[in-house]
Amino acid sequence: MNVEQLRSMMQLQALQGLQENKQPNNSGSNLPFSTVLAGMMTTDTGNSSLTGQNSFSHPLNSAMLSMNASLLEAQVSTSNSVGEKMSVAKRTDFEEIIEEASVKYGVDPKLIKAIIQQESSFNPTAVSHAGATGLMQLMPLTAKGLGVTNAMDPRQNIMGGTKYIRQMLDKYDGNLTLALAAYNAGPGNVDKYSGVPPFKETMNYVRKVTGNYQA
Repeated sequence: MNVEQLRSMMQLQALQGLQENKQPNNSGSNLPFSTVLAGMMTTDTGNSSLTGQNSFSHPLNSAMLSMNASLLEAQVSTSNSVGEKMSVAKRTDFEEIIEEASVKYGVDPKLIKAIIQQESSFNPTAVSHAGATGLMQLMPLTAKGLGVTNAMDPRQNIMGGTKYIRQMLDKYDGNLTLALAAYNAGPGNVDKYSGVPPFKETMNYVRKVTGNYQA
């Protein structure tokens, strides 16, 4: 038994211990460590040279591949489950703040949620390449003008973002399309082009937020 085989054997023992802890009642086909060790010893004594053999046919490698696949499948399953729970939690965690902002600024809560979904997918720590921050992706100067001192704070961010979309709705006489375009590209660009700026990002933004809002 060479050093590489011994190291692999020790890794197998550790992996099997982890698997047994996670799945105490598992009666699958994975080879027990003692069986693998015996197989290895038999192989070594029956054939002193492993040169030319297919390493994947060795009992140790077969067992490790089987156990690694089982562990990976379990980890992916757990990750997906946690992700789904977090997705739901993100939306419910901010309900009260959204309702408060809706009442204070007279903005439909569905519109606030549609903007948050498009801007950050309800991630309060999201930061864009341009520096927009938080749930409603406020730019630093915009946040400052809205009285937001910490854009990572969900309450401040939602209150500030809702106040901003309210300002844009008022500026464009309730025109949702222009208000959303201004929220994304800035009112200066909306005024410059006398409508939605011909920016692919802005046009897609308006379309997606409007679609989610009206869904």
